[in-house]
Amino acid sequence: MSKFPSVVAAAARSRAITFLALVIAALVLPLVLSAAPTWAEGTPVRVRGTVVSHDGPKLVVHAKDGKDVTVSLKDNFATLAVVKSSMEEIKQGTFIGTATVAQPDGSLRAVEVVVFPESLRGFGEGHYPWDLGPSSMMTNATIANKVQGVDGETVTVTYKGGEKKITIPTNVPILALVPVDRNEITPGVIVFVPTEKQADGTLLSGAVLFGRGVVPPM
Repeated sequence: MSKFPSVVAAAARSRAITFLALVIAALVLPLVLSAAPTWAEGTPVRVRGTVVSHDGPKLVVHAKDGKDVTVSLKDNFATLAVVKSSMEEIKQGTFIGTATVAQPDGSLRAVEVVVFPESLRGFGEGHYPWDLGPSSMMTNATIANKVQGVDGETVTVTYKGGEKKITIPTNVPILALVPVDRNEITPGVIVFVPTEKQADGTLLSGAVLFGRGVVPPM
């Protein structure tokens, strides 16, 4: 019996799979790019406070120091709701962001953990200084493994260029980010806005995070 029909069928299936992959990439990639904003080059300035007004690309926040801060938003800025999550969501392969403080023995203890949606995998990846205390750091990385402890869990996370071992106590806030409509950024909402200070002194941001039922602890 000739094998020609089976060869033709296999080739057709291969073309179909390739076409499907291209279609999925064409549909998903723009969503990822719009959800994971690019960052302007400049000095990082993190704005925390309550929204005074939001008018198109202009966001005014009443910051914790009592001053009103104006932030310019990029055209494709992401709007992310910060919601409650649980330790069960911290599992191997999950991409997280966690602020930590160094312990006397040199180990790292989490003060909050944010579980990122898959569309934001790689967002802000790395291990770098943070501003929640003199020894605070932020680590955005993928969980390689975790070990149950007496008072929480210890996870090993990996990022481009390194890895860290971090203890997550049971009383630490575990949160998740959910992409939402920009119209939810309304006066009175508590926000965390990572910005970059431009050469002219203005603040530019590609993302606004706001608490939905929680106060963003980052």
